[in-house]
Amino acid sequence: MKALSIVFGFAITATASASTAGDALPKAVIGLGGAHFKVELALDDASRMRGLMFRESMSEDHGMLFVFDRAEPQAFWMRNTRIPLDIIYFGADARVVSISADTPPCKTSQCPSYPSAGAARFVVELNAGTSSRLALTKGSALCIVGESKFAIPSCASGRAN
Repeated sequence: MKALSIVFGFAITATASASTAGDALPKAVIGLGGAHFKVELALDDASRMRGLMFRESMSEDHGMLFVFDRAEPQAFWMRNTRIPLDIIYFGADARVVSISADTPPCKTSQCPSYPSAGAARFVVELNAGTSSRLALTKGSALCIVGESKFAIPSCASGRAN
C-alpha cells in the first residue's frame, strides 16, 4: 500500500509540473465586457481539476474557460493556485450568474470553496480585478471569437459583450 501511495504521489507531481505551462490544452479567444481574452480550454475532468494551479503569473489578456456538460451549481477553490483570480460563472445561456471577485490564493491545506449563485455551465478565470475593471454584472454576456462547439454565441453574431 505504501508503494502505491508513493507512485501515486509521483504521478500527481509529474502531472502538476507538466501542466504549469498549459501548452497541451486547446485554446480559444473569448469576448467579455468589450474586451478579448486568450483562454485555455478546460474540457475534461482532469483539466478542470488542475485549472490554473501552480501558475506564478498570467498575462492580463489571458485566462481559462471551463466547459461543463450541463448547467448545475459549481464551486471552485484556490488550492495550489498562486495568483488571485476573478471566477466568473455563466449559465447555459452564456450570461453571468455570479462572480467571485478578487479570489485570493489558498496557502493552507484548508481552502474555502467559492460556489456559484446558480446553475453554471461555463466558468471563466481571469486575473483578479478584471471583472471590476470591465464592470461585469449578473447578466453580462460571454461570446467566443470564431466558431463555437460549446453553445457559446459567436462574437460575430452581434452579441453584446
